[in-house]
Amino acid sequence: MKQVLKASVAALALALALPAMAEVVVIVNPKAGESAMSKDQVSQIFLGKSSALTPVDQAEGAAIRSEFYKKVTDREPSQVKSLWSKLVFTGKATMPKEFGDSAAVKKAVAADPKLIGYIEKSALDSSVKAVHTAQ
Repeated sequence: MKQVLKASVAALALALALPAMAEVVVIVNPKAGESAMSKDQVSQIFLGKSSALTPVDQAEGAAIRSEFYKKVTDREPSQVKSLWSKLVFTGKATMPKEFGDSAAVKKAVAADPKLIGYIEKSALDSSVKAVHTAQ
């Protein structure tokens, strides 16, 4: 009986935690030519394998950053940072600029048609265009 109760409490805690995770959308400037992008296209950009757009990142340690990289690249943020460090060291790329929160990422992307970023879906407005929803 105690094990059933413990399992029920654990399942309830997990169920309550899941809705707390924000839905993440990938955004570009409304003037950018892209209207939709695949997970693979977004992953290639944020892993430094494509220079189609310039990625901007959320702050290191931010929950949305972790969620984004797990959903889009199937990697942990630390693995992505290591990959970028190698690219920077070899002169093949420049580390993505980090912004403190979704509002700052949205403002930067809205101001530059060459940037791509990610924010919480709840922060989406007409100043940027969503091209992918991370799932």
